[in-house]
Amino acid sequence: MMLRTLRNFVKAVGLPSGRSFSRSVIVVFSALLLASCSELERPRVEPFYAVTVPPPKQELRWSNGKTPKSLDPARAAAAPETDIVRAAYEGLTELDGKSLREIPGVAEKWESGDEMRTWIFHLRKDARWSNGERVTAGDFVRSWKRLSDLREKAANIHLFQNIIGMRLSDASNEKPSGEPNDFLHPSQPDTGSPTDIPHPEPGNLPKSQLAAPSATDTKKPTETSAEPRKEKIPAAPRKFGFEAVDDLTLKVSLELPDKDFPKLVSNPIFRPIYGDGSNFENSRLDPVLVTNGAFRITKIGDDGITLERSDNYWDRKSVALERVRFVPANTAEAALDAYKKGDVDVVTNAAFEPLALKLLTPYEDFRRTTHSALNFYEFNTANEPFSDRRVREALAISIDRAKLTDGDLEGMNQPAYSFLPLGELRNETLAHDVEKAKQLLDRAGYQGGAGFPPIRLVINRNDTQQRVARSVARMWKQNLNLDTVIVVKETSEINEIRKSGEFDAIRRGVVLPTNDELVNLESVLGSAKKIIERPALETKTGDDTTILIEKPRPVLKDESAKGGPLAPPADESPIENRETVLTLTEEDAIFELKAIPLYFPASYSLVKPYIHGFEINGLDAPSLKEVSIDNNWQPKSDRGDR
Repeated sequence: MMLRTLRNFVKAVGLPSGRSFSRSVIVVFSALLLASCSELERPRVEPFYAVTVPPPKQELRWSNGKTPKSLDPARAAAAPETDIVRAAYEGLTELDGKSLREIPGVAEKWESGDEMRTWIFHLRKDARWSNGERVTAGDFVRSWKRLSDLREKAANIHLFQNIIGMRLSDASNEKPSGEPNDFLHPSQPDTGSPTDIPHPEPGNLPKSQLAAPSATDTKKPTETSAEPRKEKIPAAPRKFGFEAVDDLTLKVSLELPDKDFPKLVSNPIFRPIYGDGSNFENSRLDPVLVTNGAFRITKIGDDGITLERSDNYWDRKSVALERVRFVPANTAEAALDAYKKGDVDVVTNAAFEPLALKLLTPYEDFRRTTHSALNFYEFNTANEPFSDRRVREALAISIDRAKLTDGDLEGMNQPAYSFLPLGELRNETLAHDVEKAKQLLDRAGYQGGAGFPPIRLVINRNDTQQRVARSVARMWKQNLNLDTVIVVKETSEINEIRKSGEFDAIRRGVVLPTNDELVNLESVLGSAKKIIERPALETKTGDDTTILIEKPRPVLKDESAKGGPLAPPADESPIENRETVLTLTEEDAIFELKAIPLYFPASYSLVKPYIHGFEINGLDAPSLKEVSIDNNWQPKSDRGDR
């Protein structure tokens, strides 16, 4: 039918026929197509995904995931719990929503001493609980002791391990005297590879050799008994590295110096609670809670949790919002539907599918933020040739991370050229550089990849991770002529493989819930210690003076080539007597390069245009104290006016 119509049209307009007919058809069809395109012009995309009328009051409706399981600050590991805790409770410090720098909270000022191993926080006099009582330093002491007592039940337990007395191994008080403790690896041996913070399993704690006999033991000791009766020695009370100097002064002592400690204590787990916390042990959420934040909890129901501005909050006058409603959504689709209908003003913590993300990207109310998390490949530096730093750097910079994130990760993540997404280090030391990678491999003794063993890369059984691993393996082969054996394991098996050391590189992913450099590097690398060796001192006596001078340090081979330092000559003082312990920086971590950072995940949100001050940051920690609603907002017209 279409062909007959075209023939008639050609004859009517006098176009050539026969052999020229096909060419004529193309010309005519093109003309018709262009004409139809002009008539069927693509509709103009609206600037916002869903424009609705702003509410008449200062009431924020926030969909931030499913119904929370607990409102206990000590158990708040992620949203939605952390969002509610940040609104209802206030810590010593808070984080600015934009810069993520520490700002005063309950503490109005602070200072450090002993090379940042001691911190003193001065509390404001007008900080109040929602029942009108004053917030004191003793409230923090009591809450932090409870945090330690909760042990593995507490969220992100590695965050408080640097505070003296807060290590998990300290809680048992059964460790033999003189045995060293390392807060980075409590109760566990160092496996030589960075791991998540290990901790003893409940019920498997070491038992004291001085334990008293069991009450059911009927054997009576005699003078000839081979095993004399052992008396139970009472454990000394544990000394915590924090104390209330007075009601308004809190002193905190740390194991390692931490320049970012004021940022760390802004995390929800460090916020004080009223009382002993027994009301958090019920299975049901308790709406009758005394809190000290800008908002207080007033209602808990199937339709969500409601908070209202607290009358006793010290900075109440600067809080614009009168009410916040946390509206639960079991799926991303449900949250998106509620946002489109105008039932909620903000959507966060929703796992949107890649297709939905692509459709939402053009809209102005859709936001994408680099999340404080890292995906990386950890090296087994105990194995040759991965003990050589030159090899590790060659493998790291031969990976085209931009290609990786744009291809296998569908452009939904950010390439990682450093370890910390929120850190201040912004140079691209690990940028893609094939020529330099080849030179490093040549200097390590593997010219053109010759003699290099196949790389055993262990990953979990995840489709995305398998695609990423195959891409990385292709890059190593194409750029360095290195072969890779990809070993796919169940997630439950990964930790055991890391402990056994049966890998050359292994995929890991960590979420970094703080902006503290020391704690974040420890989470990724397993250690935040940097050991600096001081030269030994040699005594020289002159006519009437004694001079101490540095003895020349022996020349050691490249530590990266041997996997560790050589022992000093016998006539020198032991290395441990000449050590200075410092904290690792991100720059140090990149130089040592015990892992390859690959990419930073992204988080996504939808925020209505009439909402002001709702800052989406890498920690997913917006401050509701800064949020307000423009109740008179209207969309711009085509002329650009309101």
